Amino acid sequence: MPDRRLLCLAGAALLCIVAFMTIGLRGNIGFVLALRAMKLAALLQVSVSIAVSTVIFQTVTNNRILTPSIMGLDALYLFVQMLLVFLLGGLGYAALDAQLKFGGEIIVLMALATGLLLPMLRRRTDMGLMLLAGIIFGILFRSLHSLLARLIDPNDFAVVQGASFADFNDVRTDLLAFAAVLTIAGIVIAWRARHVLDVMALGADTAIGLGISWSRTVTGLLLLVSALVAVSTALVGPVAFFGLLVVALAERIVDTRNHAALMPAAMLTAVIILVGGQTLFQHALSSSSTLGVVIEFVGGFAFLVLLVFGSRK
Repeated sequence: MPDRRLLCLAGAALLCIVAFMTIGLRGNIGFVLALRAMKLAALLQVSVSIAVSTVIFQTVTNNRILTPSIMGLDALYLFVQMLLVFLLGGLGYAALDAQLKFGGEIIVLMALATGLLLPMLRRRTDMGLMLLAGIIFGILFRSLHSLLARLIDPNDFAVVQGASFADFNDVRTDLLAFAAVLTIAGIVIAWRARHVLDVMALGADTAIGLGISWSRTVTGLLLLVSALVAVSTALVGPVAFFGLLVVALAERIVDTRNHAALMPAAMLTAVIILVGGQTLFQHALSSSSTLGVVIEFVGGFAFLVLLVFGSRK
């Protein structure tokens, strides 16, 4: 049954991709298709990276509510960007090679995220404290981001202002190649670890009893999650509740927590929502900029529903 549902999701995702590429074509067809292909590549990378990172993070924390964004990782990435502008200046930051700068930001994010979250996971902190810590981390990094924004020159602030908000209509195409390498590598690593993730979903004590090196495995998975969060945030900006929404929907569609089915279902669901939503808002409603607002609203509502009804395992 999950295989049949995955095929249906794949078919729906393919239809969304075809619609995105073909609806409203006019003028220089080759030029328009090339532009849309670049944007589509970015949307696919964002969909996949958010879906995979959320599935892995929820498995590691053994919680269906927490996501990397809720724990403040995207806010941490934005803070790292603003800190670089503060230290180097707007011209110095802009003069850096985009891919080199992106790689450095990923390394810093991976180190900071692991240092902040790993101690809590090692102590097996309960859901309430993890959620509270995530809220505090998010507020802290956003506050530090705002503080630095007030301290730097307004012209320097303009360099990173666009990255502070999710915008699916204005993606960073200059990072596509580097981000694609990271995304594909992340998918491969996550897929090869699917059976380990199934064991880790049973809980830390059970996983350790079955031979899993808990601390080493969690450290590696947190590094992977951090890299994928950096990919999605760099390309379109922070999206707080999108991962929670797509994983919650995918889990109910395939009706299993088996990662061999859940990961592709989450990726396909994310593609359907993001690419299909972008197509709908851009061509049918002529208002592509509202997609991020709608996703955040629906995702936030899903978060409240899961929180109120205690949907966790």
